[in-house]
Amino acid sequence: MTTVEDASRTMSIRSVRRHRRWAFFSDLAAVSSRALRATRRDIESLLPALIIPVFFFVVNIGALQDVAENIPGIDYKAFQLPVAIIFAVTGISRAITLVFDIQSGYFDRLSLTPVNRVSLLLGLMVADFALCIALSIPVVILGFVVGVRFESGLIGILAFILIAGVWSLAFAGFPYSIALKTGNPTAVNTSWLLFFPFVFLTTVFVPKEALTGWMSTLAVYNPVTYLLEALRSLVTVGWDIEALAGGFVAIGGVGAVSLTLAFLTLRGRVRRS
Repeated sequence: MTTVEDASRTMSIRSVRRHRRWAFFSDLAAVSSRALRATRRDIESLLPALIIPVFFFVVNIGALQDVAENIPGIDYKAFQLPVAIIFAVTGISRAITLVFDIQSGYFDRLSLTPVNRVSLLLGLMVADFALCIALSIPVVILGFVVGVRFESGLIGILAFILIAGVWSLAFAGFPYSIALKTGNPTAVNTSWLLFFPFVFLTTVFVPKEALTGWMSTLAVYNPVTYLLEALRSLVTVGWDIEALAGGFVAIGGVGAVSLTLAFLTLRGRVRRS
């Protein structure tokens, strides 16, 4: 009798675990699909995400390409393409939508349902990732139009876009944590300013070897330096394992900080709801 009861209990536990996994993925799909539908209805809000990287790409090449010819072994168009892709995907998130949900009370009502709490944030991030992949493609096409070629081939192009998308998720934790903590759209809009020290205190204009003084020191400790090196290696070198590993470590470090903040503030927001 005990054996039968134990077997029944084991089957019951397994059934509950399967149900929980299914419920999690169902909730994740529901949240992400809602976010993607909202994005399609507000497609014009994405124009700055394409205009800004194209602007910097064209201006930097036009202003600095002749100067960069004095640096041996550098194709400045290829050197600037990773900068353009980073500008395109950094800060792309549905954090503003999350703020509106908080202000309207929708988030609080949703928190009272059996929906998986983690999926409330992960679902938005899934939509963000899909959006960033979509935004990366026109930037890569622009690179081909001006003559950039990938030494790593087709797989390298896919890896280039994938790394950009993963970086966007690593950084997205910051605007989401601000949205969940403050519920203030102005605070979320200014969160993109966090990226400026990352991008401009690094190898955005010249290689690390050309930097001097305090700028060179800051670049060594700036995670975006290693992200750019990883992306540039796919364009100009091929499969440089050391550069790619450095890029993923940098993304992991930023993501560990930002996503920890995001999920901690999510837990705090749900408790207050």
